[in-house]
Amino acid sequence: MDVFLKENERIDDLELKNLKIIQNKSGFCFGMDSVLIANFAKKIKKGSKVLDLGTGTGIIGILLCGKTQVSKIVGVEIQEEVANMAKRSIKLNHLEEKFEIIIGDIKQLENKEKKDFFDAIITNPPYKKENEGLKNKNVEKIISRHEVKANLEDFIKAGVRNLKDKGEFYMVHRPERIVDIAENLRKYKLEPKEIQFVYPNINKGPTMVLVKAVKNAKPFLKVLKPIIIYNLDGTYTNEILEIYNKN
Repeated sequence: MDVFLKENERIDDLELKNLKIIQNKSGFCFGMDSVLIANFAKKIKKGSKVLDLGTGTGIIGILLCGKTQVSKIVGVEIQEEVANMAKRSIKLNHLEEKFEIIIGDIKQLENKEKKDFFDAIITNPPYKKENEGLKNKNVEKIISRHEVKANLEDFIKAGVRNLKDKGEFYMVHRPERIVDIAENLRKYKLEPKEIQFVYPNINKGPTMVLVKAVKNAKPFLKVLKPIIIYNLDGTYTNEILEIYNKN
């Protein structure tokens, strides 16, 4: 099916079940963090209904469509142009019946009827605090990287409001925010159950952390074996090649 491309846009092959994604070359393109969180959450149960908070171009939802047997994914994105790009990627992949995009603010999401609750929440929120670090002049990149529209607590609050009891919450973030993450998860009755740190190589500290929490669960945290991205010679490790379906 032909899908209209705007100026500076391209179609990238995700090398997973013939799935593709539309990206703006001058905008915010997905990174390894999106690929890793989608792989981390691939054990979401068959038939689950999933909410993707801050879906962006829809990369996580599209990857989940290839890696899981969920019944429905709803992605919420505040940037209209980016959300419309995600809608076109969904059409490109013939996923209209499975993946829906809502243009809106995650802070305004609230389920009033239990039947509307989600089985799982997944999110790759902005990592940097609003006034932290240098900001890119590109508005799309600023919103994607900095907490200008919603902060960490907002994403966690939106997750718990829309998650069923004992539902799963998946997040990728930065290790330096781990105390903030744990504090806010427990504040809103999301119990951390699994964490996995991601290292560039064995000689460097972690640059990402993957977190799974469960709503109203009993305390017990499992620290998983770390993911190492690169061998010391600069090549991808076998684990990363497997995640990217290149092994």
